[in-house]
Amino acid sequence: MPKPATSYQAQLLDPHSAQPQPVSPRNGRSFKLAELYQLLDCRTVDVVRLSSELILIIDDEGKFRNPCYLNVLATHFYHQHIPEARGVDVVVGRVILCHDKQFR
Repeated sequence: MPKPATSYQAQLLDPHSAQPQPVSPRNGRSFKLAELYQLLDCRTVDVVRLSSELILIIDDEGKFRNPCYLNVLATHFYHQHIPEARGVDVVVGRVILCHDKQFR
């Protein structure tokens, strides 16, 4: 088995759950697009950089869904790391919080 890209445990943040769910890339190193589409139930993804190492992988078309569900936990992380987004932007839908080395 390949060596993990990082020891950081990626988390699935679901708007319908108060608790993050640990997720791991199938290959043990980094998430591939096909598995992200499945995990996030989407067709396109976008990356929101929170810090030099942490990213949110989101549904790029999530705000166009009807209904779209506010992801309170992901929005909290987003606002903590990107204060200028407070009161301006939110995160919706299912999201992966992970180390940037886990998405190549």
